[in-house]
Amino acid sequence: MGKLLQRLQDASRSGVYRASRDAEVLEALPSTTKLAFKGARTKAELLERIEKQLALPEWWGRNWDALEDCLAERDGHLLLYDYREVPADDLGVLIDVLGSAAEFWSAQGKPFFAIFVDPQRALGLPDLFREA
Repeated sequence: MGKLLQRLQDASRSGVYRASRDAEVLEALPSTTKLAFKGARTKAELLERIEKQLALPEWWGRNWDALEDCLAERDGHLLLYDYREVPADDLGVLIDVLGSAAEFWSAQGKPFFAIFVDPQRALGLPDLFREA
């Protein structure tokens, strides 16, 4: 697990990735924040789940720009589950917002990884690591 931990601590490799399962990431970094989107069929439902699971401040604007601002205050690692019901356009915007946050934190020298648990390899994202 040493190589994965090294990668997840390397700010220059920050970004949005996919993995078939979460076990390796959670073993390397047990404190990883987990976000589940099951049943989120609208942008409002998606943002509501993100708000609750990330404990965003009451004043946040409940829109994509506000989410990007909030993520600029929070470095770390996110595992994202159950995204299949999220409308494709909203999922695309979420991936872009997460990518922007990763770029921001990378420039600050701090790691930020958003990892979609994607066993079907349905998302066009790079793999976090090569699986055996």
